[in-house]
Amino acid sequence: MHPNQTDIFRDDKAQLQYAELCNALYERELSLLAQSGNLSLLQRRLKGLSHHIKRAAAAMLTHQGPLEVDVHNASWQAKQAAQCPANGDQQKTSLWLSQYAYMGMPVAVHICHLGQEHLELDSIDRIEIEKHRLHLNKHGWFNLSGKLQDEDASQLKQLLVPAKNNLLAACCGHSWKHQRKSVPRTLSLRELLLSTQINWKNVKKPL
Repeated sequence: MHPNQTDIFRDDKAQLQYAELCNALYERELSLLAQSGNLSLLQRRLKGLSHHIKRAAAAMLTHQGPLEVDVHNASWQAKQAAQCPANGDQQKTSLWLSQYAYMGMPVAVHICHLGQEHLELDSIDRIEIEKHRLHLNKHGWFNLSGKLQDEDASQLKQLLVPAKNNLLAACCGHSWKHQRKSVPRTLSLRELLLSTQINWKNVKKPL
């Protein structure tokens, strides 16, 4: 727990912001769950929903980094770059990840489909340096150069060096269409929780 988290309940304004964040997150998640036709999945997700939402809201309010919190939409805000900041330098990516990748590290994946681009947050859950690869919790196996091992015919995916500009764009849901700014995407609760684990002072080390 962040040392400042206990302080948010000592200030009326912070309490109001916390309540608004929780409400926005509940509305979003319940709307998504209502569209799920899998009863078993619905029950599992509802079981831990309250805990995850309270954790995300508290962490967002005590955030220490370059992002601003929109409590009404439960989202991060920051200035969007004119073009997607993804860099496809595979040699640089391989060198960086082989030196600094750690279990649980938040990373950004560049996803491109039919001219629509965005960066999506994921996390490293397995590292096999001897095989020159690592595994992401959602998107699967990538070479250390950032190339997806199991090719996805529907989308182009590239693992990026978790530089601050990449992570910022991923946290804010920034999107681009045909190399122009597009409507930001809404982060999942999972991505919001990941965003609160970024060490903005030194992305090479855990928070």
